[in-house]
This record gives sequence, C-alpha cells and structure tokens, in this order.
Amino acid sequence: MRLTLVIHAMTNGGAERVAATMANSWAARGWEVTLLTFDDGREPPFYTLDRRVRHRPLGISRVSGGFRRAVANNLMRVRTIREAIRTSQPDVVLSFLDTANVLVLLAGRGLGIPTIVTEHTDPAQKRLLRTWNLLRRLLYPRASRVVVLSETARSFFPPSIQARSVVMPNPIAVDALAVDDVPARNDLRTVVAMGRFSPEKGFDLLLEAFSRIAAKHPDWRLVVWGDGRLRPQLESLRDRLGLQDRVLLPGRTTEPFRELRRADLFVMSSRREGFPMALGEAMACGLPAVSFDCPSGPRQIIRDGVDGVLVPDGDVLGLAAAMSRLMSDDGERQRLAARAVEVNERFGPERVLAQWQQLLDETLATSGQRDSMAARVDSRATTTDQGLSGGSEESIPRRLHRRMRTG
Repeated sequence: MRLTLVIHAMTNGGAERVAATMANSWAARGWEVTLLTFDDGREPPFYTLDRRVRHRPLGISRVSGGFRRAVANNLMRVRTIREAIRTSQPDVVLSFLDTANVLVLLAGRGLGIPTIVTEHTDPAQKRLLRTWNLLRRLLYPRASRVVVLSETARSFFPPSIQARSVVMPNPIAVDALAVDDVPARNDLRTVVAMGRFSPEKGFDLLLEAFSRIAAKHPDWRLVVWGDGRLRPQLESLRDRLGLQDRVLLPGRTTEPFRELRRADLFVMSSRREGFPMALGEAMACGLPAVSFDCPSGPRQIIRDGVDGVLVPDGDVLGLAAAMSRLMSDDGERQRLAARAVEVNERFGPERVLAQWQQLLDETLATSGQRDSMAARVDSRATTTDQGLSGGSEESIPRRLHRRMRTG
C-alpha cells in the first residue's frame, strides 16, 4: 500500500508523535510511506523517522500579513500540496490537524484519491477562526473519513460530518530500551509533568497546587518538561510562590521515557485535551497519574481509582489534595502503577494500527481504489486542474467568498 501523510511540521507535539509512530510502523511493514510537512526542512524532525519513510518538506510555512496575503499564501499552499500528493501517487492520503486538513481537502479535489482527515483536539474547546471553521464544515463531508478521538469530539460536528466520522484512539508506543533502563533514584522523589508551555496545559494551576503542599512534602520536587511562550510567566509564578528550589523547568527532552522512569508520580493539569499522549506514555512507563477531568481526553485513559485519579476540572484544591494523598502513600502509588501499565494493551500500536488497517481497507473498498492509482491520477491531471482554476463547477473558495460578501 502507498500512503501519503500530511502535517504542518514534525515538532514535539502529540499529533506529530502519532504521525511518526504510524509512519514508522507502516514503513516497517513494507508499505510505501511519504510524509509531507509544511516546513522547509532546516530543522530535523523531533521524533525519529524510519529511514524508509520518505520525508518531503514543502517549504510552504510562512507568516501571512493581512487577508489578501493570507489568501495568496493559502492558494500557493494548496497548489504545492496538490502537486506533492500527485507526485507521491498514494492509495490513500492521511492528514493531521484541522487547518492542514482543510488545505489537503482543497488540494485533493478531483484527484480521485481517498482522503482521511484527523482531529487531534476537542474541537469544542479549540475554536478556529470563522473562515477556517466554515471551510472545515464545507469540506469535511467530502473526506472519505473523519477520525476523531472521542464521542465528545464527534458530537461537535453536524450530522453530515458525524456520518463520516470514526472514533479512534491514538497509539501509545513506549521505547522499550528506555523502559528497561531504570536509573537510580535521586534523594528527592519527583512529581513530573510534560507538555508545551501554553495556556491549555494549565501548568500555572499545577504550580499553584504544588505550592499548597510543598511544605508538607519536603522530600518531593516538581519537574515540568517542555517549553513555549509562557516560560517567562511560569518562571515568574514559580519564584513568586517561593518554589525556586523545589520546581525545575529544564526544557524539552529527547528522552521522555527515561525521564518518566525516573519519576514517582505524573500529573496532568490541562484545561483541555484531545487524547493526551504524555498521560498515556507516563502510565505505560508504570507511573501512577493524577489528572484534571477536563472535557475530553483524560477520562478515556485513566480509570478513576483503578490506575489513576481524576480530579474535577480546574479544581486546584482537589488537585493538591490528590497529589498530597499519593505522595504520602507508597502502597497506593504502587497499586495504581501496577494497573497503569495496562494502557500498553488497551492503546498499544498493534491494537490501534489493526483498527487503522480495517479503516484503510474499508476506505479503499468504498472508493473503489484497489487498482493502480498512478494511471488514474495522470489521466485526470488536465481536467482536474481546471477545478482549482475555476472550471464549470463553482469552487469552494468562490462559494466561501460569496457567502462572506452576502453576510
């Protein structure tokens, strides 16, 4: 099978990790996998790619100043993506993340190649700009399938999109070498958290919760791995709370599993999530976990009281109390940790990729694309290009502009 995956860039995010896991697994099966990214390739992918994955940076990620420039840039992106897809001659295209999904669906119009788009957040919590949201609602019904992470995410969309939607968890893959390499414990026990330093991750709430219990647990420290635009604010908050010697913000790590294995407790303080990879990976490494029960994500992974603890969404006092209880009770942490590793079975790559295999087979069967796609793409190249330049059918961009002009 030939697959083309499309994502903005291979930075250190959850969707990017999923893309790398899937691309590597499929390439290892002998499939022809092409990975298209919008960046220029000057920075290597954060996650290691199998050498058999054909990574092609498109160099179309640029800042747009103003509406006209944004339209021009996005038309250029659509043309570039279209040509890259046609060149890779895939049986199926798989796109990651909302705005990339929109561009890929525009680029693929008329090519006859089935396209699966994936949402990796809770769309009810992450609002798009009006134009992007309208394009998403116009285009998603044209996708072969729309993959979402939860029933909550599916329910956000209108019936026309729900009818094409499939709920699919992310695959959780742990580096076996990192799991086997158990380092010696530090003198201090460690609460660990991981993620971008951005508002939705709620690390400000985590610092406030830890400040309420730090004096009671002098043999514990908090380590938050990650980076982002909120670093100055988080460092300032840490210092105002008097936690300079108790809270470390060491930056990103290329060895997350080793850092998780060094810890004693994982905490997720997110205001919103999709399917939080850091939480699943922490549990796969044998860590008991505490998390806010935010609108989407943690409840799919943590079985409250069985392998972790869920705290009411945004309840800082409740988060502090749950952390303190587990920090005080070695036996309870061990009990939860013993069941936490079951996420390896519940969401392991073999199980999730088997679901993807079924979805890909159904997509190909439904679209009638089991024969060679290359000949069909080439034979239609001339006529389908007219669709982007304004053929007989009114294009989606023109319809969008008309709707905007008329209110």
